[in-house]
Amino acid sequence: MSTRDLTDLLYRPATELAALVRSGEVSSRELVEASLGRIDDVDGRVNAFTLVDSEGALAAADAIGAGDERPFAGVPIGIKDLTAPVAGLVMSQGSELFGDYTPDYDAYVVRRIREAGFVIVGKTSSPELGIIPVTEPRRFGPTRNPWNLERTPGGSSGGSAAAVAAGMVPVAHGSDGGGSIRIPSACCGLVGLKPSRGRISRGPDLGDSFLSTDGMLTRTVEDCARALDAMAGYEPGDSTWTPDPSEPFANAVGRDPGKLRIGLVMKPPIEAEIDPICERAVRDAAELLGSLGHVVTEVDPPWGRESDAHMLALFTVLYAANIGLGVAFGGMVSGREPQPEHMEKLTWEMFQRGLGQSSIEYMAALSQLQRYTRELVAWQSQFDLLMTPALAQRPLEIGDIRPDGDNPLAEFARTGLFTPFTAVFNVTGQPAISLPLFHGEDGMPAAVQFAGPPLGEADLLTLAAQLEAETNWAERRPEL
Repeated sequence: MSTRDLTDLLYRPATELAALVRSGEVSSRELVEASLGRIDDVDGRVNAFTLVDSEGALAAADAIGAGDERPFAGVPIGIKDLTAPVAGLVMSQGSELFGDYTPDYDAYVVRRIREAGFVIVGKTSSPELGIIPVTEPRRFGPTRNPWNLERTPGGSSGGSAAAVAAGMVPVAHGSDGGGSIRIPSACCGLVGLKPSRGRISRGPDLGDSFLSTDGMLTRTVEDCARALDAMAGYEPGDSTWTPDPSEPFANAVGRDPGKLRIGLVMKPPIEAEIDPICERAVRDAAELLGSLGHVVTEVDPPWGRESDAHMLALFTVLYAANIGLGVAFGGMVSGREPQPEHMEKLTWEMFQRGLGQSSIEYMAALSQLQRYTRELVAWQSQFDLLMTPALAQRPLEIGDIRPDGDNPLAEFARTGLFTPFTAVFNVTGQPAISLPLFHGEDGMPAAVQFAGPPLGEADLLTLAAQLEAETNWAERRPEL
């Protein structure tokens, strides 16, 4: 194939590319060379990767031949540069504090990604310690949205989203502790599923995580489902995990979802205005769902009450503790005591807040959020799924949020106005997915979020595949 044909292939589904490698029509080396060439061509403008491992990727590709039955054999992928170590590659978490720390082991999820046949071409950028929903770390500079280079690709999996949207890789790894897969997917026109709490092991370094989970950013629902099959499952020593599904998640794709009861929620958990394009996407989605035989009912959720300001404070207790742990880890692996000059101002403020919290305050916040979760999950049980705007605002301009500014905590509060609908499902642990159903007149994707019942990824994937067939979003691509 010509170089142009190979570059065009990178916009095709990863499952399709693996089939081409399996049949011998295309080699893994050709795909990886096309990926590396595309990175050379466009990443100077997009800045999605923090490092590219050309030598390692080509060596891995050369070890994959025709007939390889692994589901993603030979397909290039990027790994988010945050909490998932990749053996031999610098792990910076977007922060100068980590220096050139290079782990000599893979996270369990990275090992599973390799075992599925993926070829890792490099690490993708995130904001420092993944704190905010834009990807503009001081260490690496801003990552830009391929649909509009003056806009953010979102965060914290912003580098992964930009890399896929720009055709540098067909899929990329991400993680989600407050919307960090769904937000960049919404900004960049991709499918972004946050799996259920405990679905994917966070070992060997991390234990139970109340808020965060790993996942994948993809163009198609089938890639999303098959990637989840590859990443999910118990690992020895996990203290909590979800039960295995009764069948592969890939089987949910193409199945008739039946007539679903869907609750439409336009009221955000915190006070925030919704952009007209974001609202219209949800209204148009509701109309499409109705035409497919589903019953959509607009409802007021049990949030937005005075007590929810307290819930936000409890979320921040857990969030600050997680950030503090990341800073402490950075200090340990770099061999230096964390100081303000080693990190952005917001990171330092969150670190100080984490240090100032007591263990009793942390456990109390965790317990109260679990009670809040039970209330929300019980309320949602009257519906099969919920739907909300994925974002309350259009993708922000580069520099709109300044974690290294004079008032970093005010900047952190500003992020909630952009993404008020995502973090609640990290608190409840429910699966949630962002789907790029429409496109705004501003030339940017317009996405809708759906949330399922606990362990309900298959429900989300079945409906997502039905909607994908109606809108054909995977064929849209930015001009770079």
